[in-house]
Amino acid sequence: MLYDALVAESRRNDALDDVRSAALVRVRWLVDLLDRQRAERRWSMGPEYRRFEAADAATRAEIDERLAACADEEGRAAALCLMLAACFDDTSFWQYEAEIASLISRVRGWTPGEVAAMVLRTTEYDMGHWFANSLAMVLNAADQLDADGCRAVMPWLRHAHAELMSTTVEARLRASLAQRLRTLLARVDEAHIPEGLIPAHTPWAAPLSDRADTAPTRELADFVRHLAGLSGPRPSQRWRRTCLELADAASARDIVADVLRALAEDDPLCSRRSGAHTGWIGGGYHYHYVVHQNDGDLARGIVWAAALTGGPAAVRHLDALALRTGGPGTGVAEDLKLAGAAINALAETGDPASLEALWRLRSRIRQRALRKQLDTALVTAAGQQGITAEQLVERSVPDHGLAPDRSLERELGGHRIRVAIEDATTVRLTFTRPDGGTSRTAPTAVKDGFPDELRELKALAKEVRGTLSAERTRVEALMSAGREWPYDEWCRYYRDHPVTGVLVRGLIWEFRNAEDADGEWRAVAPAAEPPGRPERVRLWHPIRASADDTRAWREHLVAERLRQPFKQAFREIYLLTPAEEETGVYSNRFAAHIVHYRQLYALFKERGWQANFLGRHDGGHDGKARAEFGGGEWRACFHHEPAADDGGYAPEHAATDQVRFERRDGRRWREVPLAEVPPLVFSEAMRDVDLFVGVTSIAADPDWTDRGEDRYTAYWRTATFGALTASAEARREALERILPRLKIAERCSLDGRFLVVAGDLRTYRIHLGSANILMEPDDAYLCIVPSRGKGAGRGDGKVFLPFEDDRLSLILSKAFLLAADSKITDETILRQIKRGAR
Repeated sequence: MLYDALVAESRRNDALDDVRSAALVRVRWLVDLLDRQRAERRWSMGPEYRRFEAADAATRAEIDERLAACADEEGRAAALCLMLAACFDDTSFWQYEAEIASLISRVRGWTPGEVAAMVLRTTEYDMGHWFANSLAMVLNAADQLDADGCRAVMPWLRHAHAELMSTTVEARLRASLAQRLRTLLARVDEAHIPEGLIPAHTPWAAPLSDRADTAPTRELADFVRHLAGLSGPRPSQRWRRTCLELADAASARDIVADVLRALAEDDPLCSRRSGAHTGWIGGGYHYHYVVHQNDGDLARGIVWAAALTGGPAAVRHLDALALRTGGPGTGVAEDLKLAGAAINALAETGDPASLEALWRLRSRIRQRALRKQLDTALVTAAGQQGITAEQLVERSVPDHGLAPDRSLERELGGHRIRVAIEDATTVRLTFTRPDGGTSRTAPTAVKDGFPDELRELKALAKEVRGTLSAERTRVEALMSAGREWPYDEWCRYYRDHPVTGVLVRGLIWEFRNAEDADGEWRAVAPAAEPPGRPERVRLWHPIRASADDTRAWREHLVAERLRQPFKQAFREIYLLTPAEEETGVYSNRFAAHIVHYRQLYALFKERGWQANFLGRHDGGHDGKARAEFGGGEWRACFHHEPAADDGGYAPEHAATDQVRFERRDGRRWREVPLAEVPPLVFSEAMRDVDLFVGVTSIAADPDWTDRGEDRYTAYWRTATFGALTASAEARREALERILPRLKIAERCSLDGRFLVVAGDLRTYRIHLGSANILMEPDDAYLCIVPSRGKGAGRGDGKVFLPFEDDRLSLILSKAFLLAADSKITDETILRQIKRGAR
């Protein structure tokens, strides 16, 4: 019988045996009803289940009726009885939550023994959510106890707190329950820090636990409880003020600094020894992490306390912690909450070094949620200094200690080591021996005699490369922003900056002089000084220039062999077409293309577009890639979908669809007609979409025809030699200026959408969009797969290009090869050429 089983279970030779036994005796009627109900439910699985279901409903109604009639003493006994019966054995389950909650909220006069027995029972439930839900109900009874009552149940409350901090429970519920337990415990002993609040045997928390063990004080306990009470990403102003007061009262600033350093630098924890999955993960799998999820609130409290009390010394560790828990390839499990706390705290340290740290993190962290927090942090830091977020970003670009000539030198044992930015893409580490000879590899004397210093210099060179690459991306994004700068500000943060200046001097800028009454903008060649007394500066864009001016700048770059850090003078222009004016809110200019999907998705990430991943999962059929332009005020949306159901997790190919635009409206985005989109924003966004299609389209795949008959063959034949896009037109203009300067100029000519190359064996037509080749006179297709690592100008040295364009390099490489087709030795190419040669 259930009664006998519960009586036996309740005898545990502890101080609560009599309490449990008395409750069972007091409500013996309830135990009998529960026993009858259990039997009826077992029988309901048989052929006469309908009759037993009716009997079960009648028994339940009787239980509810009698529970509702219980007075305080009987109601308290009934609540404890139900808790003992819940999850008692394999034949029962958690089914009395509503009844227990109703009794605890209704009856009064709870004794310390009854509360203690219920608290202990909650800790015995195996499932974390049953434990948490029942504990929440029992604490309602504990709240009714006076100070003496709380003192009597304190051992069980401490045990419950320790269990709560080591059990997997939803974070918000755990934080609420922990706060209630700590409040009850503090009513008895204000200097006591509950067990589990400071994680035991955790290196990062050692400074805190050592102080709590050796010098426990009420002030320290108040401080620790306050830190653990932070459950959000940003604390309130009241929390911050209280944190400073409690830190000083407990003399805990040094402890906070030590804990933050440990979080940022000490060895991570291993899931083999501790963690959410310890004990049931098999197969040798394990992972490393910095903070257990149950200790996240305390760790985030430490982060904010360090930012508020640590000053400049905290910045380095906050930076390292954010990168460690939120950056790629760190070797520890991602912890977005902890990384977010470090990012947000950095923004509010008020120290100038934090700006450089935030900028560095923005160039390294790719996780979408953290990037949003980084943007918010930059805005917050900018507001504190009375400047815009854009100004903050450009003012926080690190110079890495480089001199105005973009270099840094160190003397190590008679050898001079130089870190220098040579151009917009190259950072070089050069070693000069005592005899004056130079090399790009470290001499043995430096490797053996100064290993630490050499490691630091190599790390510096890597950091400079990262900054240079990030600045190149940032400055190119200004092409859609239309920003203007005061001349002095531009000189300081752009022209004269040792990193950004390398890029600036390769671009065309426009200046407006103070004395010009007409306010006319005048463009100045790269690296040239502006005339007069400039007052305002902006980045030149061909969409604002006349066709003659644009052609002149392109000719100038080629004639002077000026290579720009990104395509500016030869930049493609995309203007609104009549078809787009008719569709109104969307463009079909790049719709209906078949593209390699994984290549497309990778290119989205490379260009800074955010996109959901297509596949056989909920929401995976409709793709939408988004990117912000115009300083974050506009957003372009590029729609795409699986081209077909290939049966795999992700589609092999995708079909492109519409491009739409949205404008920021407060914290929301509002779709707008294309006619309202600024020309700079429209052109730059469509340029990216053209790049996506041009690079990933199957039309650019030279091997496609080897697949035989394919459902996309018709598209491939149409697109691979079709009309030129704006990017291909810009490529054609570049070739017009480059071809006359080549050794093969006499063999080359431009004919519409093709570069025509006259070889010894045949004449070839290279498409300026896809780089695919047709052979005259029968337009037979010639498949040439480019070798990796080989640049343009095969056999004749590298051809100067005024901008970086892999497709243009490929076209020139094929041109040099085919102009000397009689020297080709590759049999796969020769067989194709000779098959139809005359």
